[in-house]
Amino acid sequence: MSDSPQNTPLSAGIVAHRLSAEAYHANFADVQPPLDGHEARVAADRCYFCHDAPCMTACPTSIDIPLFIRQIATGTPDAAAKTIFSQNILGGMCARVCPTEQLCEEVCVREVAEGKPVEIGRLQRFATDTLMAKGVHPFTRAAATGKKIAVVGAGPAGLACAHRLAMKGHAVTIYEARSKPGGLNEYGIATYKTPENFAMREVEWLLKIGGITLKTGVTLGKDVALDSLQADFDAVFLGIGLGGVNALHAAGEDLEGVRNAVDFIAELRQIADKSALAIGRDVVVIGGGMTAVDAAVQSKLLGANTVTMVYRRGKDRMSASAYEQDHATGAGVRIIYGAAPVRVLGQGHVEAVEFAYTHEGPKGLEMGESFTLKADQVFKAIGQTLAAAPIARDGAKLVTHSGRVWAGGDCAAGGEDLTVTAVAEGRDAAEAIHASLMA
Repeated sequence: MSDSPQNTPLSAGIVAHRLSAEAYHANFADVQPPLDGHEARVAADRCYFCHDAPCMTACPTSIDIPLFIRQIATGTPDAAAKTIFSQNILGGMCARVCPTEQLCEEVCVREVAEGKPVEIGRLQRFATDTLMAKGVHPFTRAAATGKKIAVVGAGPAGLACAHRLAMKGHAVTIYEARSKPGGLNEYGIATYKTPENFAMREVEWLLKIGGITLKTGVTLGKDVALDSLQADFDAVFLGIGLGGVNALHAAGEDLEGVRNAVDFIAELRQIADKSALAIGRDVVVIGGGMTAVDAAVQSKLLGANTVTMVYRRGKDRMSASAYEQDHATGAGVRIIYGAAPVRVLGQGHVEAVEFAYTHEGPKGLEMGESFTLKADQVFKAIGQTLAAAPIARDGAKLVTHSGRVWAGGDCAAGGEDLTVTAVAEGRDAAEAIHASLMA
C-alpha cells in the first residue's frame, strides 16, 4: 500500500488545509526575488573581474564568471547569458539551486576581504532569465553527422549531455522513466526554490536546439534493454540518477506515518494545490543533507507545529551548507546534531522516535544516552542508492561490462545531489562521445 497522504489512513495529527490560502501562496513563493536591471548593474559593479578568478575555478562547470558579470555591467545581459549557457545549459536552474555559498561565492575576493561576496548566483539568474524570457535559443545545430545516441534519464546530466550532442549535429533520443523530464530539478528540489513550473519551462527551452526526441515512461531494464540500445545506437549515455533510498535499519520504520523524504518532496512538487497535502503536527526529519533541509522547511511551510531535524554527526560534518542550515532554523526548524535513530515507536502509526546521542570513539561512531521525540510523521533523508538496473557501481565507477556506454550524474559519482555537478558530467561525457564517434 502506498504511504502517500491520499492512500494511507492518517493519524489525527496529519491533516491538510492547516493554513489559509494566502499563507500557502506566501510560503511557496520565490524564496529570493530576482534582481531588476538597476540592481543587477549595481551588483555587477562590485566585481573586481579577477584575471585568475577563484570563482571560476570553484564552479564545477567552469563558467567564465568575470566575463559574464562584466557583460551585465556593460548592459549586455543576453551576451552574459550566452557565456553562461556555453558552459552550463541549465544555468537558469543552477542560479536558483546551486550552493554558491560553498562554491563560487565562498572564494570570491570580496568575500575573503569584506565578508560579503559578489552575488554571483543572483547575477547569473538575472542574465539567464533575461534571455530565456525572449524565447530565443542561443545556439544552433551543426550539420547532421548521421550518428545516433541514446540518453537514458532526463535529469540534469542527461539533458546536458543530450543538448551538447544535438548541438554538434547528432540525433539524440532521451528515455525517461517518469512521466515528466527534469529528474532532480523537477522532482527533488524544494518548491519555493523553483516556483512557477520553472524546471519544465527550462526543459522546453533547452529542447529548442532541435535534434532531440524525448520518450517518457520508459524504464531501463524493464521497457528497454541496454543491449538493445547498444545495437540500435552508436553510443549510449546513462544518467539514471539514484532511484533507491537507504533504510534506517531501526525497528518500527515500517509504521504508518514514516516515509521517504524524496517521495514527499516529489509529491509536493507535483501537487497543484499545496493546501491539499496533509502534514503532521510534530514532524521529525532524519538526515543532514539538502533533501533533509528541503523536507524539514517545507513541512514547516505546510503548517506543522514542530519540525525537528536530527543528524547523527556534528554540524561541521553536515552536507547541507551552513547557509541552508541557517535557512532551516530561520524557518522554525529545530536541528539536533550528534544523534542517531534507535527505534520508531507507535501502535500501527508512528507516535515517537527514540534516538541516542552519538560521539566519535576509537571504533567510529558510538552511541550514548537516549532520548525520545514526539512525532506523528517521520521523513527519512539518509541518502539514496543506485536502483536495480543492468549496471553496477564499483566505488564511484559505473560498470556496464560493455563498450560505447558512458555515464554521469549521481548514478556514476555516488550521489553528490548537485545539479551543477551533474550538468558538468553530462556535458563532458557528450564531448567524449563526440570525439569517439568522429575519430
